[in-house]
Amino acid sequence: MAVLGHGGSNLAEAVRASYDKGMVDYSMEPLVLEDDSGIPVGTIKPGDAVIFCCRRGEREIELTDAFTALEFPHFQRERLKGLDFVILTMYHEKYKDMPIAFAPTQVEQTLAQCISEAGMKQLHLAESEKYAHVTYFFNGGSSRTLPGEDDLRVSSPKGVPFDTVPELSLPAVAVEVKEGITKGYDFIVTNFANGDVIGHTSNTQAKVACAACVDQHLEEVVELAKKMGYVVIITADHGNLEVAYGKEGKPHVAHTTNPVPFFLIDPQKVAPLHPRDGSLQDVAPTILQVLSLRQPLLMTGESLVPGQTFGEGRKVLLIILDGWGIGQEDDSNPIFVANTPYWDHLRSAYSMARLQASGEAVGLQAGKAGNSEAGHINIGAGRMVMQDDVRLDAAMKDGSFQKNPVFHRTIQNAMERGGALHLLALLTKKSSHGSVDYPLALLRMAKEAGLSEVYVHIIFDGRSTQPGSAPALLEELDAEMAKIGIGTIVDGVGRGIALDRDGNYHKMQKADESMVLGKGKRYR
Repeated sequence: MAVLGHGGSNLAEAVRASYDKGMVDYSMEPLVLEDDSGIPVGTIKPGDAVIFCCRRGEREIELTDAFTALEFPHFQRERLKGLDFVILTMYHEKYKDMPIAFAPTQVEQTLAQCISEAGMKQLHLAESEKYAHVTYFFNGGSSRTLPGEDDLRVSSPKGVPFDTVPELSLPAVAVEVKEGITKGYDFIVTNFANGDVIGHTSNTQAKVACAACVDQHLEEVVELAKKMGYVVIITADHGNLEVAYGKEGKPHVAHTTNPVPFFLIDPQKVAPLHPRDGSLQDVAPTILQVLSLRQPLLMTGESLVPGQTFGEGRKVLLIILDGWGIGQEDDSNPIFVANTPYWDHLRSAYSMARLQASGEAVGLQAGKAGNSEAGHINIGAGRMVMQDDVRLDAAMKDGSFQKNPVFHRTIQNAMERGGALHLLALLTKKSSHGSVDYPLALLRMAKEAGLSEVYVHIIFDGRSTQPGSAPALLEELDAEMAKIGIGTIVDGVGRGIALDRDGNYHKMQKADESMVLGKGKRYR
């Protein structure tokens, strides 16, 4: 099939037309380029090669499975024989035998591992939107359930916009946490997802409502834990909810670089404790101190209450308020605006430390906002863990990305088979999931190798990017591709569809069929 040009402007016009019909970037239904004969351009075929240019983890699993799993019961898909499918990083251990461009270094001697080796019982609990964070990421990038560890997932709401249910499944999560407390687990970690999930929406009223809901369930969980003698730690993985509007007065929907709160509550102490300021890597050493467990040498964080004694046989409840940063105390902060009497009580009755949760403190680039993955892996590891974006960006700068043997082998294989190369690209410059810099670098490599047929499949962001920014980003990408002189942008679909993480396979089917079968709203 003849290459029709670089395609970004074509898709940009189709996106603008979709905006007029009420669509948004995050949930954009599939848009598919067709040629003058009405045939979809650049569909993925047997013998082709695909490089999935996203790097993070839990949101990439379902789409990866749709292309690679031998058994896939979720929907009828076309099994593409002889397809090379490359992932940037190993975001699940089941992909260990796949071609991985940047293989991971798994974190050892994590908090969960120390607790398990001590023969203690632990519970990891969250709703499905953040379940991977209290399991896979909290455990150092491992999907293995440790001896003595119970993992519990509560289903997040399905089929409705999240800002219409700002409470999400927190009431059910709180019930399960209280059940875990009564069962007497030695350690419980739970994630309250609301601050991040609702913080990513542009609905300020929903943000205020979600803060009030978190406050209500935080009180019932903490007060029961105190009654049962637990030492309670309340912190967050990164900021988000605490900022309602950006500099131009538009709704703020992204993560922040703000520090996060840290409370340490011991019901056996007459006077409140005074933890020092620090960073997320200091949480695990503090918990080990409470549990009277030795801190391993690989865990380089330091206790936030040095020298404090807690006594033998103590238990810990760790509550991670996802996306709950420390913001300004004014109307720009939904947490401050909301009715949060218990949070106000905590602020007045206990000493709140400030933990760094972004940038170099959590293994990200300097000045970069934190994210849930970096936050949870740093909390659970008890050390600063270098994140994939830093590893990949360093590879881009030192030239090792362009020399990566997995990429070169994939391009060469496609050429030898007479197949095309397909790049699945997140349309963003700066996200923890990816960057358009990766597909651009791969296009240059394909050009140098002499591969002429390369197609780019766009995944619209709508989280790390401002709502409505996709057309401008597409036209900018189109211009960069024109300079390279290779590749065609052939379709686009929203991140909320292509990067689902909650088992909504009807969404995944749309993404898969748009790329493989050319199903979707056609444009030229």
